[in-house]
Order: sequence, then C-alpha cells, then structure tokens
Amino acid sequence: MSIKPLFDKVVVKAEQAEEKTKSGFILTTASQEKPQTCIVVAVGPGGIVDGKEITMQVKVGEKVLCSKYAGTDVKVDGEEYTIIKQSDILAIVE
Repeated sequence: MSIKPLFDKVVVKAEQAEEKTKSGFILTTASQEKPQTCIVVAVGPGGIVDGKEITMQVKVGEKVLCSKYAGTDVKVDGEEYTIIKQSDILAIVE
C-alpha cells in the first residue's frame, strides 16, 4: 500500500533517533528526542488551500528539517510515517 497526500501535505519518514549522547551515554527509547530530520516519501499536488495558491517546494527523496512536534503519525505496512503540512518544513538539508 502507498500513501498519496492531498493538497499541501507531505509524507516524511523520520531518520533514526540518536541512541547515544556525544559523551557516550546510551539513551533509553523514552528519553530519546523525536528526530527533526526526515526524508520526504511523498508530496501532495499543492493547489488552492484556504484561498491561497500553494506551490510545492520539496521533492521526494529530499532530506528536510521539520517542526519538532508537527504532523500526524501513521503506520502503514509496519512502517512509521508522519504526514505534515509543507509549512511545517523548516529547511531542506543539502
């Protein structure tokens, strides 16, 4: 099954959370922060949203920085994804 987002929505997959701190301490799953870097999996077509024309700025496969607690988490075929608005993407990582 695949996910096809609508309007200005983007489907992203979070990169693996850090399991160790820089000083070498191993973090438990509960204490790991939600990762902000994600890979774009699918992009909606854009269009008119709330009376404004939205042009999509991201492409599938790009690495992006997202707002920390943005979007809706979904699970499809055992994989976890987050569906966010394009406006919740802060930057494209190059």
